[in-house]
Amino acid sequence: MIKRLASVCFCLFALSSFGFSQETTYSAGMEVPADRIRTSDEGFAAQNFRLGVQAYYKGSYNEAIVQFEKALSNLPNDNLILEWLGNAYYKAGMEGTALSYWNTAAENGYGGLLLQNRIEIVRERRVTDDSASKLMKLSEAGSFSGDYNGNFVFSGPVSVLPNIDGTFWAVTYNSNELLLINLNGTVIDRITGPLNGFDRPLDIVRLSDDNLLVSESAGDRLALLNPKGGFIKYIGSKGRGLGNMVGPQYIATDAFDRIYVTDYGNRRVDVFDKDGSPLYFFGGKQSDFPGLKGPTGIIVINDSVLVADEDAGCIYEFDRAGNYIRQVVEKGSLKKPEALKKWQNSIIVCDRNRILSVDYDTGSIYEYANTGNAPSRITSAVPDINNNVLVTDFTANEIYVMSKMQELVGGLFVQIEQVDASKFPNVTVEVKVENRHRQPVVGLQEQNFYFMEKMRPMSGVRFIGSAANNTYADITLIIDRSRASLAYRDEIETAVKEIADSMEGKGTLRVVSAGSIPVNEYVGNPALLGNFSMDALKNPVSDEVAADLALRLAANDLVNGAKKRSIIYISEGNSSYTAFDKYNLSEITSYLNNNSIDFSFIQVAQNAPDTSYSYLIDNTFGELYYVFRPEGLRGIYRDIVKLPLGVYQLSFTSALPTNFGENFLPLEVEVYLLNRSGRAETGYFAPLQ
Repeated sequence: MIKRLASVCFCLFALSSFGFSQETTYSAGMEVPADRIRTSDEGFAAQNFRLGVQAYYKGSYNEAIVQFEKALSNLPNDNLILEWLGNAYYKAGMEGTALSYWNTAAENGYGGLLLQNRIEIVRERRVTDDSASKLMKLSEAGSFSGDYNGNFVFSGPVSVLPNIDGTFWAVTYNSNELLLINLNGTVIDRITGPLNGFDRPLDIVRLSDDNLLVSESAGDRLALLNPKGGFIKYIGSKGRGLGNMVGPQYIATDAFDRIYVTDYGNRRVDVFDKDGSPLYFFGGKQSDFPGLKGPTGIIVINDSVLVADEDAGCIYEFDRAGNYIRQVVEKGSLKKPEALKKWQNSIIVCDRNRILSVDYDTGSIYEYANTGNAPSRITSAVPDINNNVLVTDFTANEIYVMSKMQELVGGLFVQIEQVDASKFPNVTVEVKVENRHRQPVVGLQEQNFYFMEKMRPMSGVRFIGSAANNTYADITLIIDRSRASLAYRDEIETAVKEIADSMEGKGTLRVVSAGSIPVNEYVGNPALLGNFSMDALKNPVSDEVAADLALRLAANDLVNGAKKRSIIYISEGNSSYTAFDKYNLSEITSYLNNNSIDFSFIQVAQNAPDTSYSYLIDNTFGELYYVFRPEGLRGIYRDIVKLPLGVYQLSFTSALPTNFGENFLPLEVEVYLLNRSGRAETGYFAPLQ
């Protein structure tokens, strides 16, 4: 009996000391032996605890908190209830309260390293300033070799292009291929080009229509491919004139879809329009510029074109018309510069065996990584959807996955979001995987997940899918009903109509008006808002706008919406002093982030938004848009759909006894990715019988 109770206590995470006399008080989630009658307090606690767990998995966090509080009143200081009460407060955005409950349980000796790690990560996340980590050294998190266990995989990787689903395209110069590789290093597809094949492919970029463009160094041309790698046409040909190239190297595009190619043989930059028609070239000698000698990497930042020159060992800046502006770094600062890519607020430069960060404004150089004295030629280093850096080493014939050291040490933050046991013993689970700084981990497969019940591994786990692959989103528009916004009636109507039209009838569109009290104005098909008018709003104009209540109301409806979901606030940008009176900015931000809800802001006035709104934009996954930006607002929906989301759905068949639905069934999942891992423990109830 003692051994049985000890086993149950361990499996159900109730690690605090329990006696074994007839007066023993059992945890709300513990299985009571058949020869033991549960006390009334234990019975009420178990009932409330069960209701709380069910409410939690349905996204009803306030109801879950009420039920767990009732359970705790019957079994004070019960560690399992404390943990779940903390979980519910965490999902409701009250991270400080959640930490207090988790700390109490941890001080009771409950939860071990797993709970301590959760407390540490959540506490660290509440400090939003990560500026100190922006210039941290990169360390190898894993690598994919072109020669795996003596088997040929690829030869001469020279460039990579990450995809939003966690996979990436790899250009292989020696084997003349374009490979599609997943996050675990498995080659999913091989593209060899048209019938005559690629001729020394060197770089790859994605155009605004999702087509791919590959430079062929020996073919003296660019190959235009569809998003799956199918050949469409060639751009350019060999020669010295307009539209000709000799040894094209790296490619970049600008906001107008112009294509810029470094032409090594002609010592210039060739420019084409989005259809591939030649426009002009530049890089020749000017009055204050000696001319390009060995152009390699290229990048477009705003209205500037930056070009690396391996002969001069520096980076030059031009305007988009090709007029020379300045020298970004001093000559000789770089040994053999290759690709240029943008990451955060700096430029990543590959320089022989080094990966460097160059500050665009000051030209200061910081070394992210160094491959040492071994034969190495780093040709490209590109940030991926998971905030790693994918690095190609041409000489070593390897593709490295590099991460900041603190990410490797901290591991993965794994959370079990939902458990659906309505068809028990068939159980469906949603697992959320992030790094320590809330950034989603995208691209995991079934092989990355390992499930256990009562410390026993489960077989028959089936990978259903990843939410990152969803092609639609639910959106809630919050319309500011302040008096100041009355002057922007036409702008607000324009914003609503463009967003509704861009959704193309997919997903659910909600409209919430933010006044002194928020009001749900519309829920349904976005296509029905094509003739939206401000006159249709029921909420009156108000001097005080409760932005916090409007955001909570909007988020409440999205919790159980599509996996990709976003709030878009439409306002002239000012907020009253009572705008965040009921819920502070930290609580609102946590509520959105902990439930994977993005926040964007459409500014209808020509001024910067209030600092409160800026805080929300900066600390959630979203953007600030101006209503009359040149490209319009249709792209916002596309931006939302493309945002990374590390939520996965898997299923399994449970082998645990349910005691007619009364038993709390423990569940554990471990996630492995390269040399990082994370773990989560939870539990659920089968339906009552």
